[in-house]
Amino acid sequence: MSELPRDWDKELANIDRLAAKTPPQALKPGPSAPGGPSALPAKRAGSSAGITRKEKLSTWLRVVLGAGLAAAMTQWPYPNGCGLNLFIYLGAAGCVVVAGLWGAISSWRRGLGSAHTIALLVVLAGGGLAGAEVLPRIGYAKHAATWFCP
Repeated sequence: MSELPRDWDKELANIDRLAAKTPPQALKPGPSAPGGPSALPAKRAGSSAGITRKEKLSTWLRVVLGAGLAAAMTQWPYPNGCGLNLFIYLGAAGCVVVAGLWGAISSWRRGLGSAHTIALLVVLAGGGLAGAEVLPRIGYAKHAATWFCP
């Protein structure tokens, strides 16, 4: 099954010749067949040009609430060394991760880059809070800790 080698210079010259003959109006994208979808979508995904002020505000509210929760978790007022208090703390750290993901998804869909960055930092902070408690209990840290109180 041997094919003759293609002469790419010749083929590209043919394409250039055809493009030069085609009027510019024919090259512009337009609606497709009647009743069919248009060639271009009405709103580009990831573009922040078509979002309303209310959508921006709701996204920023989600991100700020997640960041506030992450900051508040550093001041946890109860002992969380073992037992039920530990599991409640880990649940709250999981809520930080969920809040960060909620803000990250919303900001990604609306194309708000700075809000997305902050939301990802909230996810990272929640993972760090949970990891600081879980890693000593699974044997990864220098000082071992227990899940349940003796």
